[in-house]
Amino acid sequence: QLGLQRFHGVCILGFNSAEWFIADIAAILAGGFAVGIYTTNSPEACCYVAENCSANILVVENQKQLQKILEIQHRLPHLKAIVQYGEELKEKRPKLYSWSEFMDLGKDVPDTELQEILTSQKPNQCCTLIYTSGTTGQPKGVMLSHDNLTWTGAAAGCCLMLMDAQEKQEVVVSYLPLSHIAAQMCDIWMAMTFGAQVCFAQPDALKGSLVDTLREVRPTAFLGVPRVWEKIEEKMKSVGAKSSALRRKVASWAKGVGLQTNLKRMNGYCEVPVNFQLARHLVYKKVRKAIGLDRCTKCYTGAAPISRETLEFFLSLNIPVLELYGMSESSGPHTISLPHSFRLGSCGKEMPGCRTLIHNPDGDGIGEICFSGRHIFMGYLNMEEKTREAIDEEGWLHSGDLGRHDKDGFLYITGRIKELIITAGGENVPPVPIEEAVKEAVPIISNAMLVGDKAKFLAMLLTLKCTVDVETGEPGDELTPGAIEYCQKLGSKATRVSEIISSKDKAVYAAIQKGILAVNERAVSNAQKVQKWVLLEKDFSLFGGELGPTMKLRRLVVAQKYKEQISRFYSDVDAP
Repeated sequence: QLGLQRFHGVCILGFNSAEWFIADIAAILAGGFAVGIYTTNSPEACCYVAENCSANILVVENQKQLQKILEIQHRLPHLKAIVQYGEELKEKRPKLYSWSEFMDLGKDVPDTELQEILTSQKPNQCCTLIYTSGTTGQPKGVMLSHDNLTWTGAAAGCCLMLMDAQEKQEVVVSYLPLSHIAAQMCDIWMAMTFGAQVCFAQPDALKGSLVDTLREVRPTAFLGVPRVWEKIEEKMKSVGAKSSALRRKVASWAKGVGLQTNLKRMNGYCEVPVNFQLARHLVYKKVRKAIGLDRCTKCYTGAAPISRETLEFFLSLNIPVLELYGMSESSGPHTISLPHSFRLGSCGKEMPGCRTLIHNPDGDGIGEICFSGRHIFMGYLNMEEKTREAIDEEGWLHSGDLGRHDKDGFLYITGRIKELIITAGGENVPPVPIEEAVKEAVPIISNAMLVGDKAKFLAMLLTLKCTVDVETGEPGDELTPGAIEYCQKLGSKATRVSEIISSKDKAVYAAIQKGILAVNERAVSNAQKVQKWVLLEKDFSLFGGELGPTMKLRRLVVAQKYKEQISRFYSDVDAP
């Protein structure tokens, strides 16, 4: 009724809700493109996406998101209507509809009109755009076809052994941004294929309310980005630290048993020792219940690298957190780990119907990971050159990730080609393993970023674990309770980040230096040693722009923001 034209965008800007799903699927059935926009986007970034997909209709959640659109409305020539669903309209405007007004518009449109559009649609036509936050330049619109979505939803769901609703009702919590492929594949397409029940979290889920929702819903399958699992781990450790000495002893014993038993299981031993059954009764069941995962047989992580420490923490509590790997350009998943087939630190094996190629492997078998299969995207909207860079003549999608297979066919990701630091001496250094090692060696460190591209030596930016403003997500100056406790153990009285930095707190600085030296001891070569470091006053966050929507480190943003600190590493006359 609003005049959506074939292959024009319907942009959706808001937190996960039933209306989000309805608008998305309706856009597809009506012959347009379903296009999610991150709620954290600036008006400028919203404008880019809406312009790029020639959006006819914008669906917004509330006044806050509407304001962004009203600012840029005059720059969107294709725009015919704005619909607001989450709250009542504050003011009347032409072309602006409330959700109920919008729903009423369709009453007079004969079903035959819709049927004609449905009949004209073909499986290989584009129906959804996922805008990938390009690390460089503007985001690219990943074109996914009907077949990409339906095939991947069915293939991934079968691989994950999701049950059809007629046999057993799967239950999932929708909380990750739906403009991202991970949430869209899990919450919409896989859920629809298997008839799963979808429960929507509160908009402040990632700021702390998620566990309450999990306890209420008790999902049977759950996907968390690494930051979510890390937050649950931190919370559990702080609760554990407050319990009685006896309880701590029992928990520690159970974790030892849990890790050993699960590592043996991973390597193919099936027998369950008696002490494991006792530990399950005394500890594991209670822990699962406390975080709402007592019915969850599928706990997954993806979208960014997760540390071995976090994986082992959950494994020790008999909660195997399994990794999967893929990208927007592969409609989401490409490799999947399974309860009976996983390796710590691996992303699993490709789904049935998908193939992996390690392109130009080096002596250790490490090369660029390439994919092929029915899940591979059509190309980037209006960017033919970029599409050719991504998909080669033989149809392989080049991921930009570096990795290798082990003898059993499990895929391990070792870094990103673009992320690789190439030192002045020509040494290729993958930053993630070194950053993870430093965070593990110094538990007070929240984020670490290695620098040193084209430089004589490596240096590192470090942030400390601090409290976060629940409303804005802005990191504060107060240290977390765990970090304060760590300082006390070192003999430091500091409770704020600023205190540690302004006084160059001897105890804390010495502990960081000691941790970094320990990491350097294990370095592959001298070129991979961290020679200098600096503590930053603010932790990285979505609020500050250093982290992307799935909490991935945006290295270019950080390098730009802290370029003075970085240049100081190399301008100081003192040798490292």
